[in-house]
Amino acid sequence: MSKLSAAAPLIHPDCEISNSTFGAYCEVGRASRIINSTFNDYAYCDRLADIANTTVGKFANIAALTRIGPTDHPMGNASLHHFLYRSSYYWDDSPDDPTFFAARAARRTVIGPDTWIGHGAIIKPEVTIGVGAIIASGAVVTKDVPPYMIVAGVPATPLRPRFPTQISDRLQMLSWWDWSHEDLRQALPDFRAMPAEAFLEKYSG
Repeated sequence: MSKLSAAAPLIHPDCEISNSTFGAYCEVGRASRIINSTFNDYAYCDRLADIANTTVGKFANIAALTRIGPTDHPMGNASLHHFLYRSSYYWDDSPDDPTFFAARAARRTVIGPDTWIGHGAIIKPEVTIGVGAIIASGAVVTKDVPPYMIVAGVPATPLRPRFPTQISDRLQMLSWWDWSHEDLRQALPDFRAMPAEAFLEKYSG
């Protein structure tokens, strides 16, 4: 398998990517679709992820078959069908509706740093997932998720925080996800071996 690079994302075969940017050490799994989105450094998604109109934080872990920022249909109109806004597909003399697409693209989803989005999860537009949060497999997230919270279910509801408040607050203050690549490498043995509290004692005092 190819190693990740600071220069360019690792894009696996059969992906569809448009109007999207990627930071250092990013990866996009096979047959994923990424539209109008930003992947910050070290973020990745596994195969068959479908991500639209989303800002993906550093070190975000996005599992396979996830759907983030799924687009909506015009529920208040006489018809739900996309002939309303993809009109050029049906008539040569009718352009697509630019206002509809601009409004759709503006409904941003935000995935915080060091989050874990489980297999098959769905995260709706205009939802923010806080730093360090975990979204369980199959969850449907319709509301913001606080930092370091574990949520599950349809619709997703909180199960429990990952850490006591004093630890999650200190992790956010430490913001290790903003460290340099070299500093991360130097701390790698401690990331592997130390529980969060011990790590904080060493690196934040």
